[in-house]
Amino acid sequence: MRIAIIGGTGVYDPKFLEKADELIVSTPYGEVKILKGLYEGEEVGFLARHGVGHSIPPHKINYKANIWALKYLGVERILSTTAVGSLRINLLPGDLVILDQFIDFTKARDITFYDGRDGKVIHIDFTTPYCPELRRLLYETAQELGIKAHPHGTYICTEGPRFETPAEIRMYAMFGDVVGMTNVPEVILARELEMCYASVSLITNYAAGISRTPLTHWEVLEVMAQNIEKVRKLFAHVIRKVPKERNCICKDALKEYREKGII
Repeated sequence: MRIAIIGGTGVYDPKFLEKADELIVSTPYGEVKILKGLYEGEEVGFLARHGVGHSIPPHKINYKANIWALKYLGVERILSTTAVGSLRINLLPGDLVILDQFIDFTKARDITFYDGRDGKVIHIDFTTPYCPELRRLLYETAQELGIKAHPHGTYICTEGPRFETPAEIRMYAMFGDVVGMTNVPEVILARELEMCYASVSLITNYAAGISRTPLTHWEVLEVMAQNIEKVRKLFAHVIRKVPKERNCICKDALKEYREKGII
């Protein structure tokens, strides 16, 4: 299983997988349920980030267990989805954004596998946080399919589970393009385990203060349900194109530490 999908809010089933079967993976951080199935003869994994039926809030997701489990199963590449609010008038509900940067505003999350408890200090470069090879495939494929996708976007990650205040949104809009609650530390942990990771954000609403109406979770779910099919279609076509060999920076994130015998 070299490819996995992590589904966010409203995405509990990739639907295009055949012969789907559930795996339960035990990790040092807890158990993880992963759906495995076949797509055009290739085994693909699917992990519902919030659990089936959206039972896990963003600040309680066991990110470390999720990423560790995928690595254990041999996954090299992760395609993820996130539901986000727009910080820009020109980024419309229903649009897709292929993330290329993030800013972390979370406060209380366990964000690294390298916490120093083993006496090793690891600093990983994050100049290019998301896999450039997967990002290119996603954008090129979206263009081929006629799916509106913005090729760049900075994701502001907040702690949640509450939505943001208009004052916070005014500040975030100075730095980013979309706002959500789940992409960090997921993207960090994937790079720490030298996995390729790319995320497609589906804009479900304008953020607080930009939207003319109060925000509701049901609004997010409704817009996601109306638009999720194009994300599934995009991922299905991208999976066909993913090369066997990785030619990106992700696989060498820890190279200097291996060369120095630190890990």
